[in-house]
Amino acid sequence: MLNYAGGFREAADEVERLEAAGLDLIVVPEAYSFDAVSQLGFLAARTTRIGLASGILQLYTRTPSLTAMTAAGLDFVSDGRFTLGLGASGPQVIEGFHGVPYDLPMQRTREIVEICRMVWRRERVEHAGRAYTIPLPADQGTGLGKPLKLINHPVRERIPIVLASLGQKAVAQTAEIAEGWMPALYYPERADLVWGDALAAGAAKRDGSLGALDVFASPALYIGPGAEAVLPVVKEHIALYVGGMGARGKNFYSEVAALYGFGDDADRIQELYLSGRKEEAVAAVPDEFARGISLIGTPAEVAERLAAFRAAGVTTLAVMPLGRTADERLRLIEGLLQLAG
Repeated sequence: MLNYAGGFREAADEVERLEAAGLDLIVVPEAYSFDAVSQLGFLAARTTRIGLASGILQLYTRTPSLTAMTAAGLDFVSDGRFTLGLGASGPQVIEGFHGVPYDLPMQRTREIVEICRMVWRRERVEHAGRAYTIPLPADQGTGLGKPLKLINHPVRERIPIVLASLGQKAVAQTAEIAEGWMPALYYPERADLVWGDALAAGAAKRDGSLGALDVFASPALYIGPGAEAVLPVVKEHIALYVGGMGARGKNFYSEVAALYGFGDDADRIQELYLSGRKEEAVAAVPDEFARGISLIGTPAEVAERLAAFRAAGVTTLAVMPLGRTADERLRLIEGLLQLAG
C-alpha cells in the first residue's frame, strides 16, 4: 500500500526497488488526497512487472463510462497490469468534500461494474438502471445523445475489479459480482463471524467465469523485536477509522469493531475522537485489536500471523510496512517475502 505522504518521485523510486525485490502488487489509495490515477500512470511508466491497483477510486464523482475509460487507459499504459479498486467511500467524504449526495451506494456499485465491463467489451453503451441511464434521456438533456462504444481496443476486456465493502449486503454483492474484495481492519480469526454468511450468500450467485474471489487484506507490517514500539502506529490507524471516519451512529468501521467483539471499546474510541481527545482515543484501542489486524512481531510471530490470514482465505496482502526510511521498508518487504515462501 503506497503511503499518502512524502515526495512522490521518492515513492516511485522506492516502488522500483520493491519491484526488483519481488513484490507483486502496489496499491495506490485516494481518499481526499491527490488523485490516484495520476500516480498510477506515473508508476506504470517507472515499472515493468509489478501489478498496479487503485485502492480505492470512489464511485460518485466519476461517471461510469469515465471510470471504465480510466481503467482501460491505465491497463493500456501498464501493459495489462492494472486492477480497478472501487468503493462507495462514505458520506463524510462524498457529501463533505465532493458536494454530491451519498445515495444508492450498492445500486451504483452494481451498475458501474456492469457498465465498465460493457465499455471494455466495446459494446455500445446502453444502460437503464435506477442509478444511471445511458444515453441520457431526451427529456433530461438536449436529446442529441446516442449510444457510443469505446474507440480504442482495450488490452483486456475483463480488467479485474476489486470492491471495498463492509456491510453485510454490500459484501454479499461483492462476492457475487467482483473479482476481488477489499475489506478494512481485517481480523482473520474473527472475519468469518462478521462476513462468513454474506460471502457464502454472494458466492452462491457468483458467475463461474469470475473465478474464485480474491480476498485482499492490508495489515501493518513490522518484523523484529520491540513490537510494542510500533503498535501505537496501528492504534492511530484504528482510532482514525473507528473514531473519526463518520458520525455517531453512522460509522461502518465502528460497526465492524463491534462485531469483532470490541463494541464498548469502539464506543469509547469514537466518543474520545469526536471530542477532540485523539491521543486518548488512540490509547483506548485494545492491544488485541491492533495485533489481530497486523503482521507485527518476531519472524516466528509474523509467520504465525501469516498462517492465520491464509487460513481465513486471504489471497492478496497489500501490507503497510512500518519503516521510517525506504531502506527499512525494503527490508521489511524482503523479510515478508522470505516468510511467505
